[in-house]
Amino acid sequence: MPTRRSLLALATGALAAPAIAQVRFPERPVRVICPWPAGGTTDLQMRALCEAAAKELGQPVVVENRPGASGTLGALALKQAPPDGYLLSQMPISVFRFPFMTERPAWDPLRDFTWIAHITGYLFGIVVRADSPFRTLADMIAWAKANPGRLTYGTPGAGTSLHITMEQLAEAAGVEFLHVPFRGWADNSAALLAGTVMVSADSSGWAPLVQEGRLRLLATWGAQRAKRFPDVPTLREQGYDIVSISPYGIAGPAGMDPAVVRILERAFLAAMDEPAHRAALERFDMEPMPLDHAAYTAEVARMVEREGAMVRRLGLRL
Repeated sequence: MPTRRSLLALATGALAAPAIAQVRFPERPVRVICPWPAGGTTDLQMRALCEAAAKELGQPVVVENRPGASGTLGALALKQAPPDGYLLSQMPISVFRFPFMTERPAWDPLRDFTWIAHITGYLFGIVVRADSPFRTLADMIAWAKANPGRLTYGTPGAGTSLHITMEQLAEAAGVEFLHVPFRGWADNSAALLAGTVMVSADSSGWAPLVQEGRLRLLATWGAQRAKRFPDVPTLREQGYDIVSISPYGIAGPAGMDPAVVRILERAFLAAMDEPAHRAALERFDMEPMPLDHAAYTAEVARMVEREGAMVRRLGLRL
């Protein structure tokens, strides 16, 4: 994977070209949709990123929360927006899955968007209440085997990486879970703490509650253990060959001016190195994963193929 320094050098060189110099962009604030609730992991990371990008662009970069539909409302908005670069969106991996989960897809990931810059991925994990009888992941799986279809788990929505990975885990363990979708971590955690669901699978918004002793972390889903939770084993360490980080980036509508794309690409890649943004990544145990427009576009094609194959194999439908 190229370094941020090399990507910025390429972007800076592109900006020196005469075609770029003729573009006056942006001349007003840029809006970026965060398709998740305010106050969650993605929202806080995106606000730090957009504030840093605003310094590069010389115009405000305003975050708009549009939660719901498993993080795909941003994609729907881009499909209807003019390709002028003034409306962008965070694009979760559910954007690549949904077209394979319905008979009439509302968008085509390969044709309907301009992929500007890839940013990062999540730390995911499985948590239960501190008074739960499940002290380990093995306890949870054993209970699910003894009680088919009765173990309830919450996620931020159907088709999200949390939902898909929990179904992969169920398949690998030979058990059946009952999925309860929510709009984000706020609703998911409230249901868990109230006892409405037995287990929650979500990004690291659960970390403060784990550190306070109100929740227990049974497993993380990265390739290595999380820095803040070195005593908690990964899924792989517990016998399940599953790694899930749900990488994401920034996109705009299809048909954007390449000069505008390069300006935005440069701004967001530079913003990744701003101290406030690096602090946000560290706060949520998120790794920087920079890709420029060309590399991100190529990666999207690979992700669409992988996600489509997985949806078909698991038989998932909306």
